[in-house]
Amino acid sequence: MSKELVDKVEEALKSIRPYLEADGGDVEVLEVTDEKTVMLQLKGACSTCSMSHMTMKAGIEETIKRAVPEIKAVQAINS
Repeated sequence: MSKELVDKVEEALKSIRPYLEADGGDVEVLEVTDEKTVMLQLKGACSTCSMSHMTMKAGIEETIKRAVPEIKAVQAINS
C-alpha cells in the first residue's frame, strides 16, 4: 500500500468529512490496493444509513477520483 496514495485519499476526504460528520457518520481508509482500489469502512450513521450506497457513489467515490485520478475504484466493505 502506497503511503503517498493513502495520504492523497485522506486529503480528498477532508473536503467531505464535515458533511458526513454532520449526519453522525464518518469514513475510514482501510487500504489502497496494488490495483489502485480504495477500501473504506463507513462508520457511525453512515454504516447503517439506507442512503449510504448513494453517498458512496455520488459523494465519496467522486471526490476521491477527482482529487486522485490514479485511483480506479472505491469500495466500502460494509455498504
